[in-house]
Formats: sequence, structure tokens, C-alpha cells
Amino acid sequence: MNRKASVIWEGNLREGTGTLSTESGALRDTKYSFRTRFERANGKEKNGKERKWTNLEELIAASLGGCFSMTLSDELERSGLHPERIETTAVATLEESKGRWTLTRIELEVCAKIPNATQNHFIDAALAAKTNCSIAQLLNTNILMIAHLEA
Repeated sequence: MNRKASVIWEGNLREGTGTLSTESGALRDTKYSFRTRFERANGKEKNGKERKWTNLEELIAASLGGCFSMTLSDELERSGLHPERIETTAVATLEESKGRWTLTRIELEVCAKIPNATQNHFIDAALAAKTNCSIAQLLNTNILMIAHLEA
């Protein structure tokens, strides 16, 4: 199975802009730029009109959070538990060192409501999900996790 995205970048690194589009149409000409990636700027069109822009690191965080949550659900089901809700926040940290930007870590915070689960079952499943998530396997960065089981 292949998943397709297309990217167009125009201009130099600091003043240029790019657009991302996905085959599914979920992203269509979604803008990003140096400023939205590295300076926490909001995107503006050349005509001054505001528009929602993204950055690549938030897309990576969203991908990891989504994959982790799905994998955690599967790990729990495999152990006979049926999660009602899994809420995951993923924070990607990008740092500059010696003029190069590096994704140094992603922090996952997961809170789940799982009837009949013990803290040990939950932690075991969460650790397995962190290891088995296909997006986590792809990333070459430190992934930290905080896990809360709702009573």
C-alpha cells in the first residue's frame, strides 16, 4: 500500500514558501515556510491576508500521536481489554545546533479510559505501542511518554 503526498517549494530557504497536498485531499495546497517552522510565525499571504499554515514538525507529531493511539488500542484489545477513549498529545521538539535544525525528541502524553484495566496492564500496552507503532519505528529520535489511566 502506498500513500502519496506532493510538495511544491518556491524561492530560497528563508523567504520562500511551500505547499503540501495529500492524495486523500485532507491537505490541499497547505502552506508552510521557514518562518512557520523555525520562528513560530503565523502564515500570511503576500497580499497580507491571513491563512492557516502548518509546519512539518506538527505533522510528524500528529502522525506519531495518531499511530501510537491506534497501536495502543490494538495492544489493549490483544490483551482482552476494550478501551473507551485514548487521548494522546504529541509535542515535537526542534532544536538548532551548529546551524542545523534537528528533531531532538517527541513527547507523548496519553490518557486513557479502559474499563477493567490495571495500571500495569495499561503501562505494558503503552510501552508496546510505543515500540510497535510504525511511525515511531521510522523516526530516529528520542520518544518520551507519560501515561495516565483514568479511574
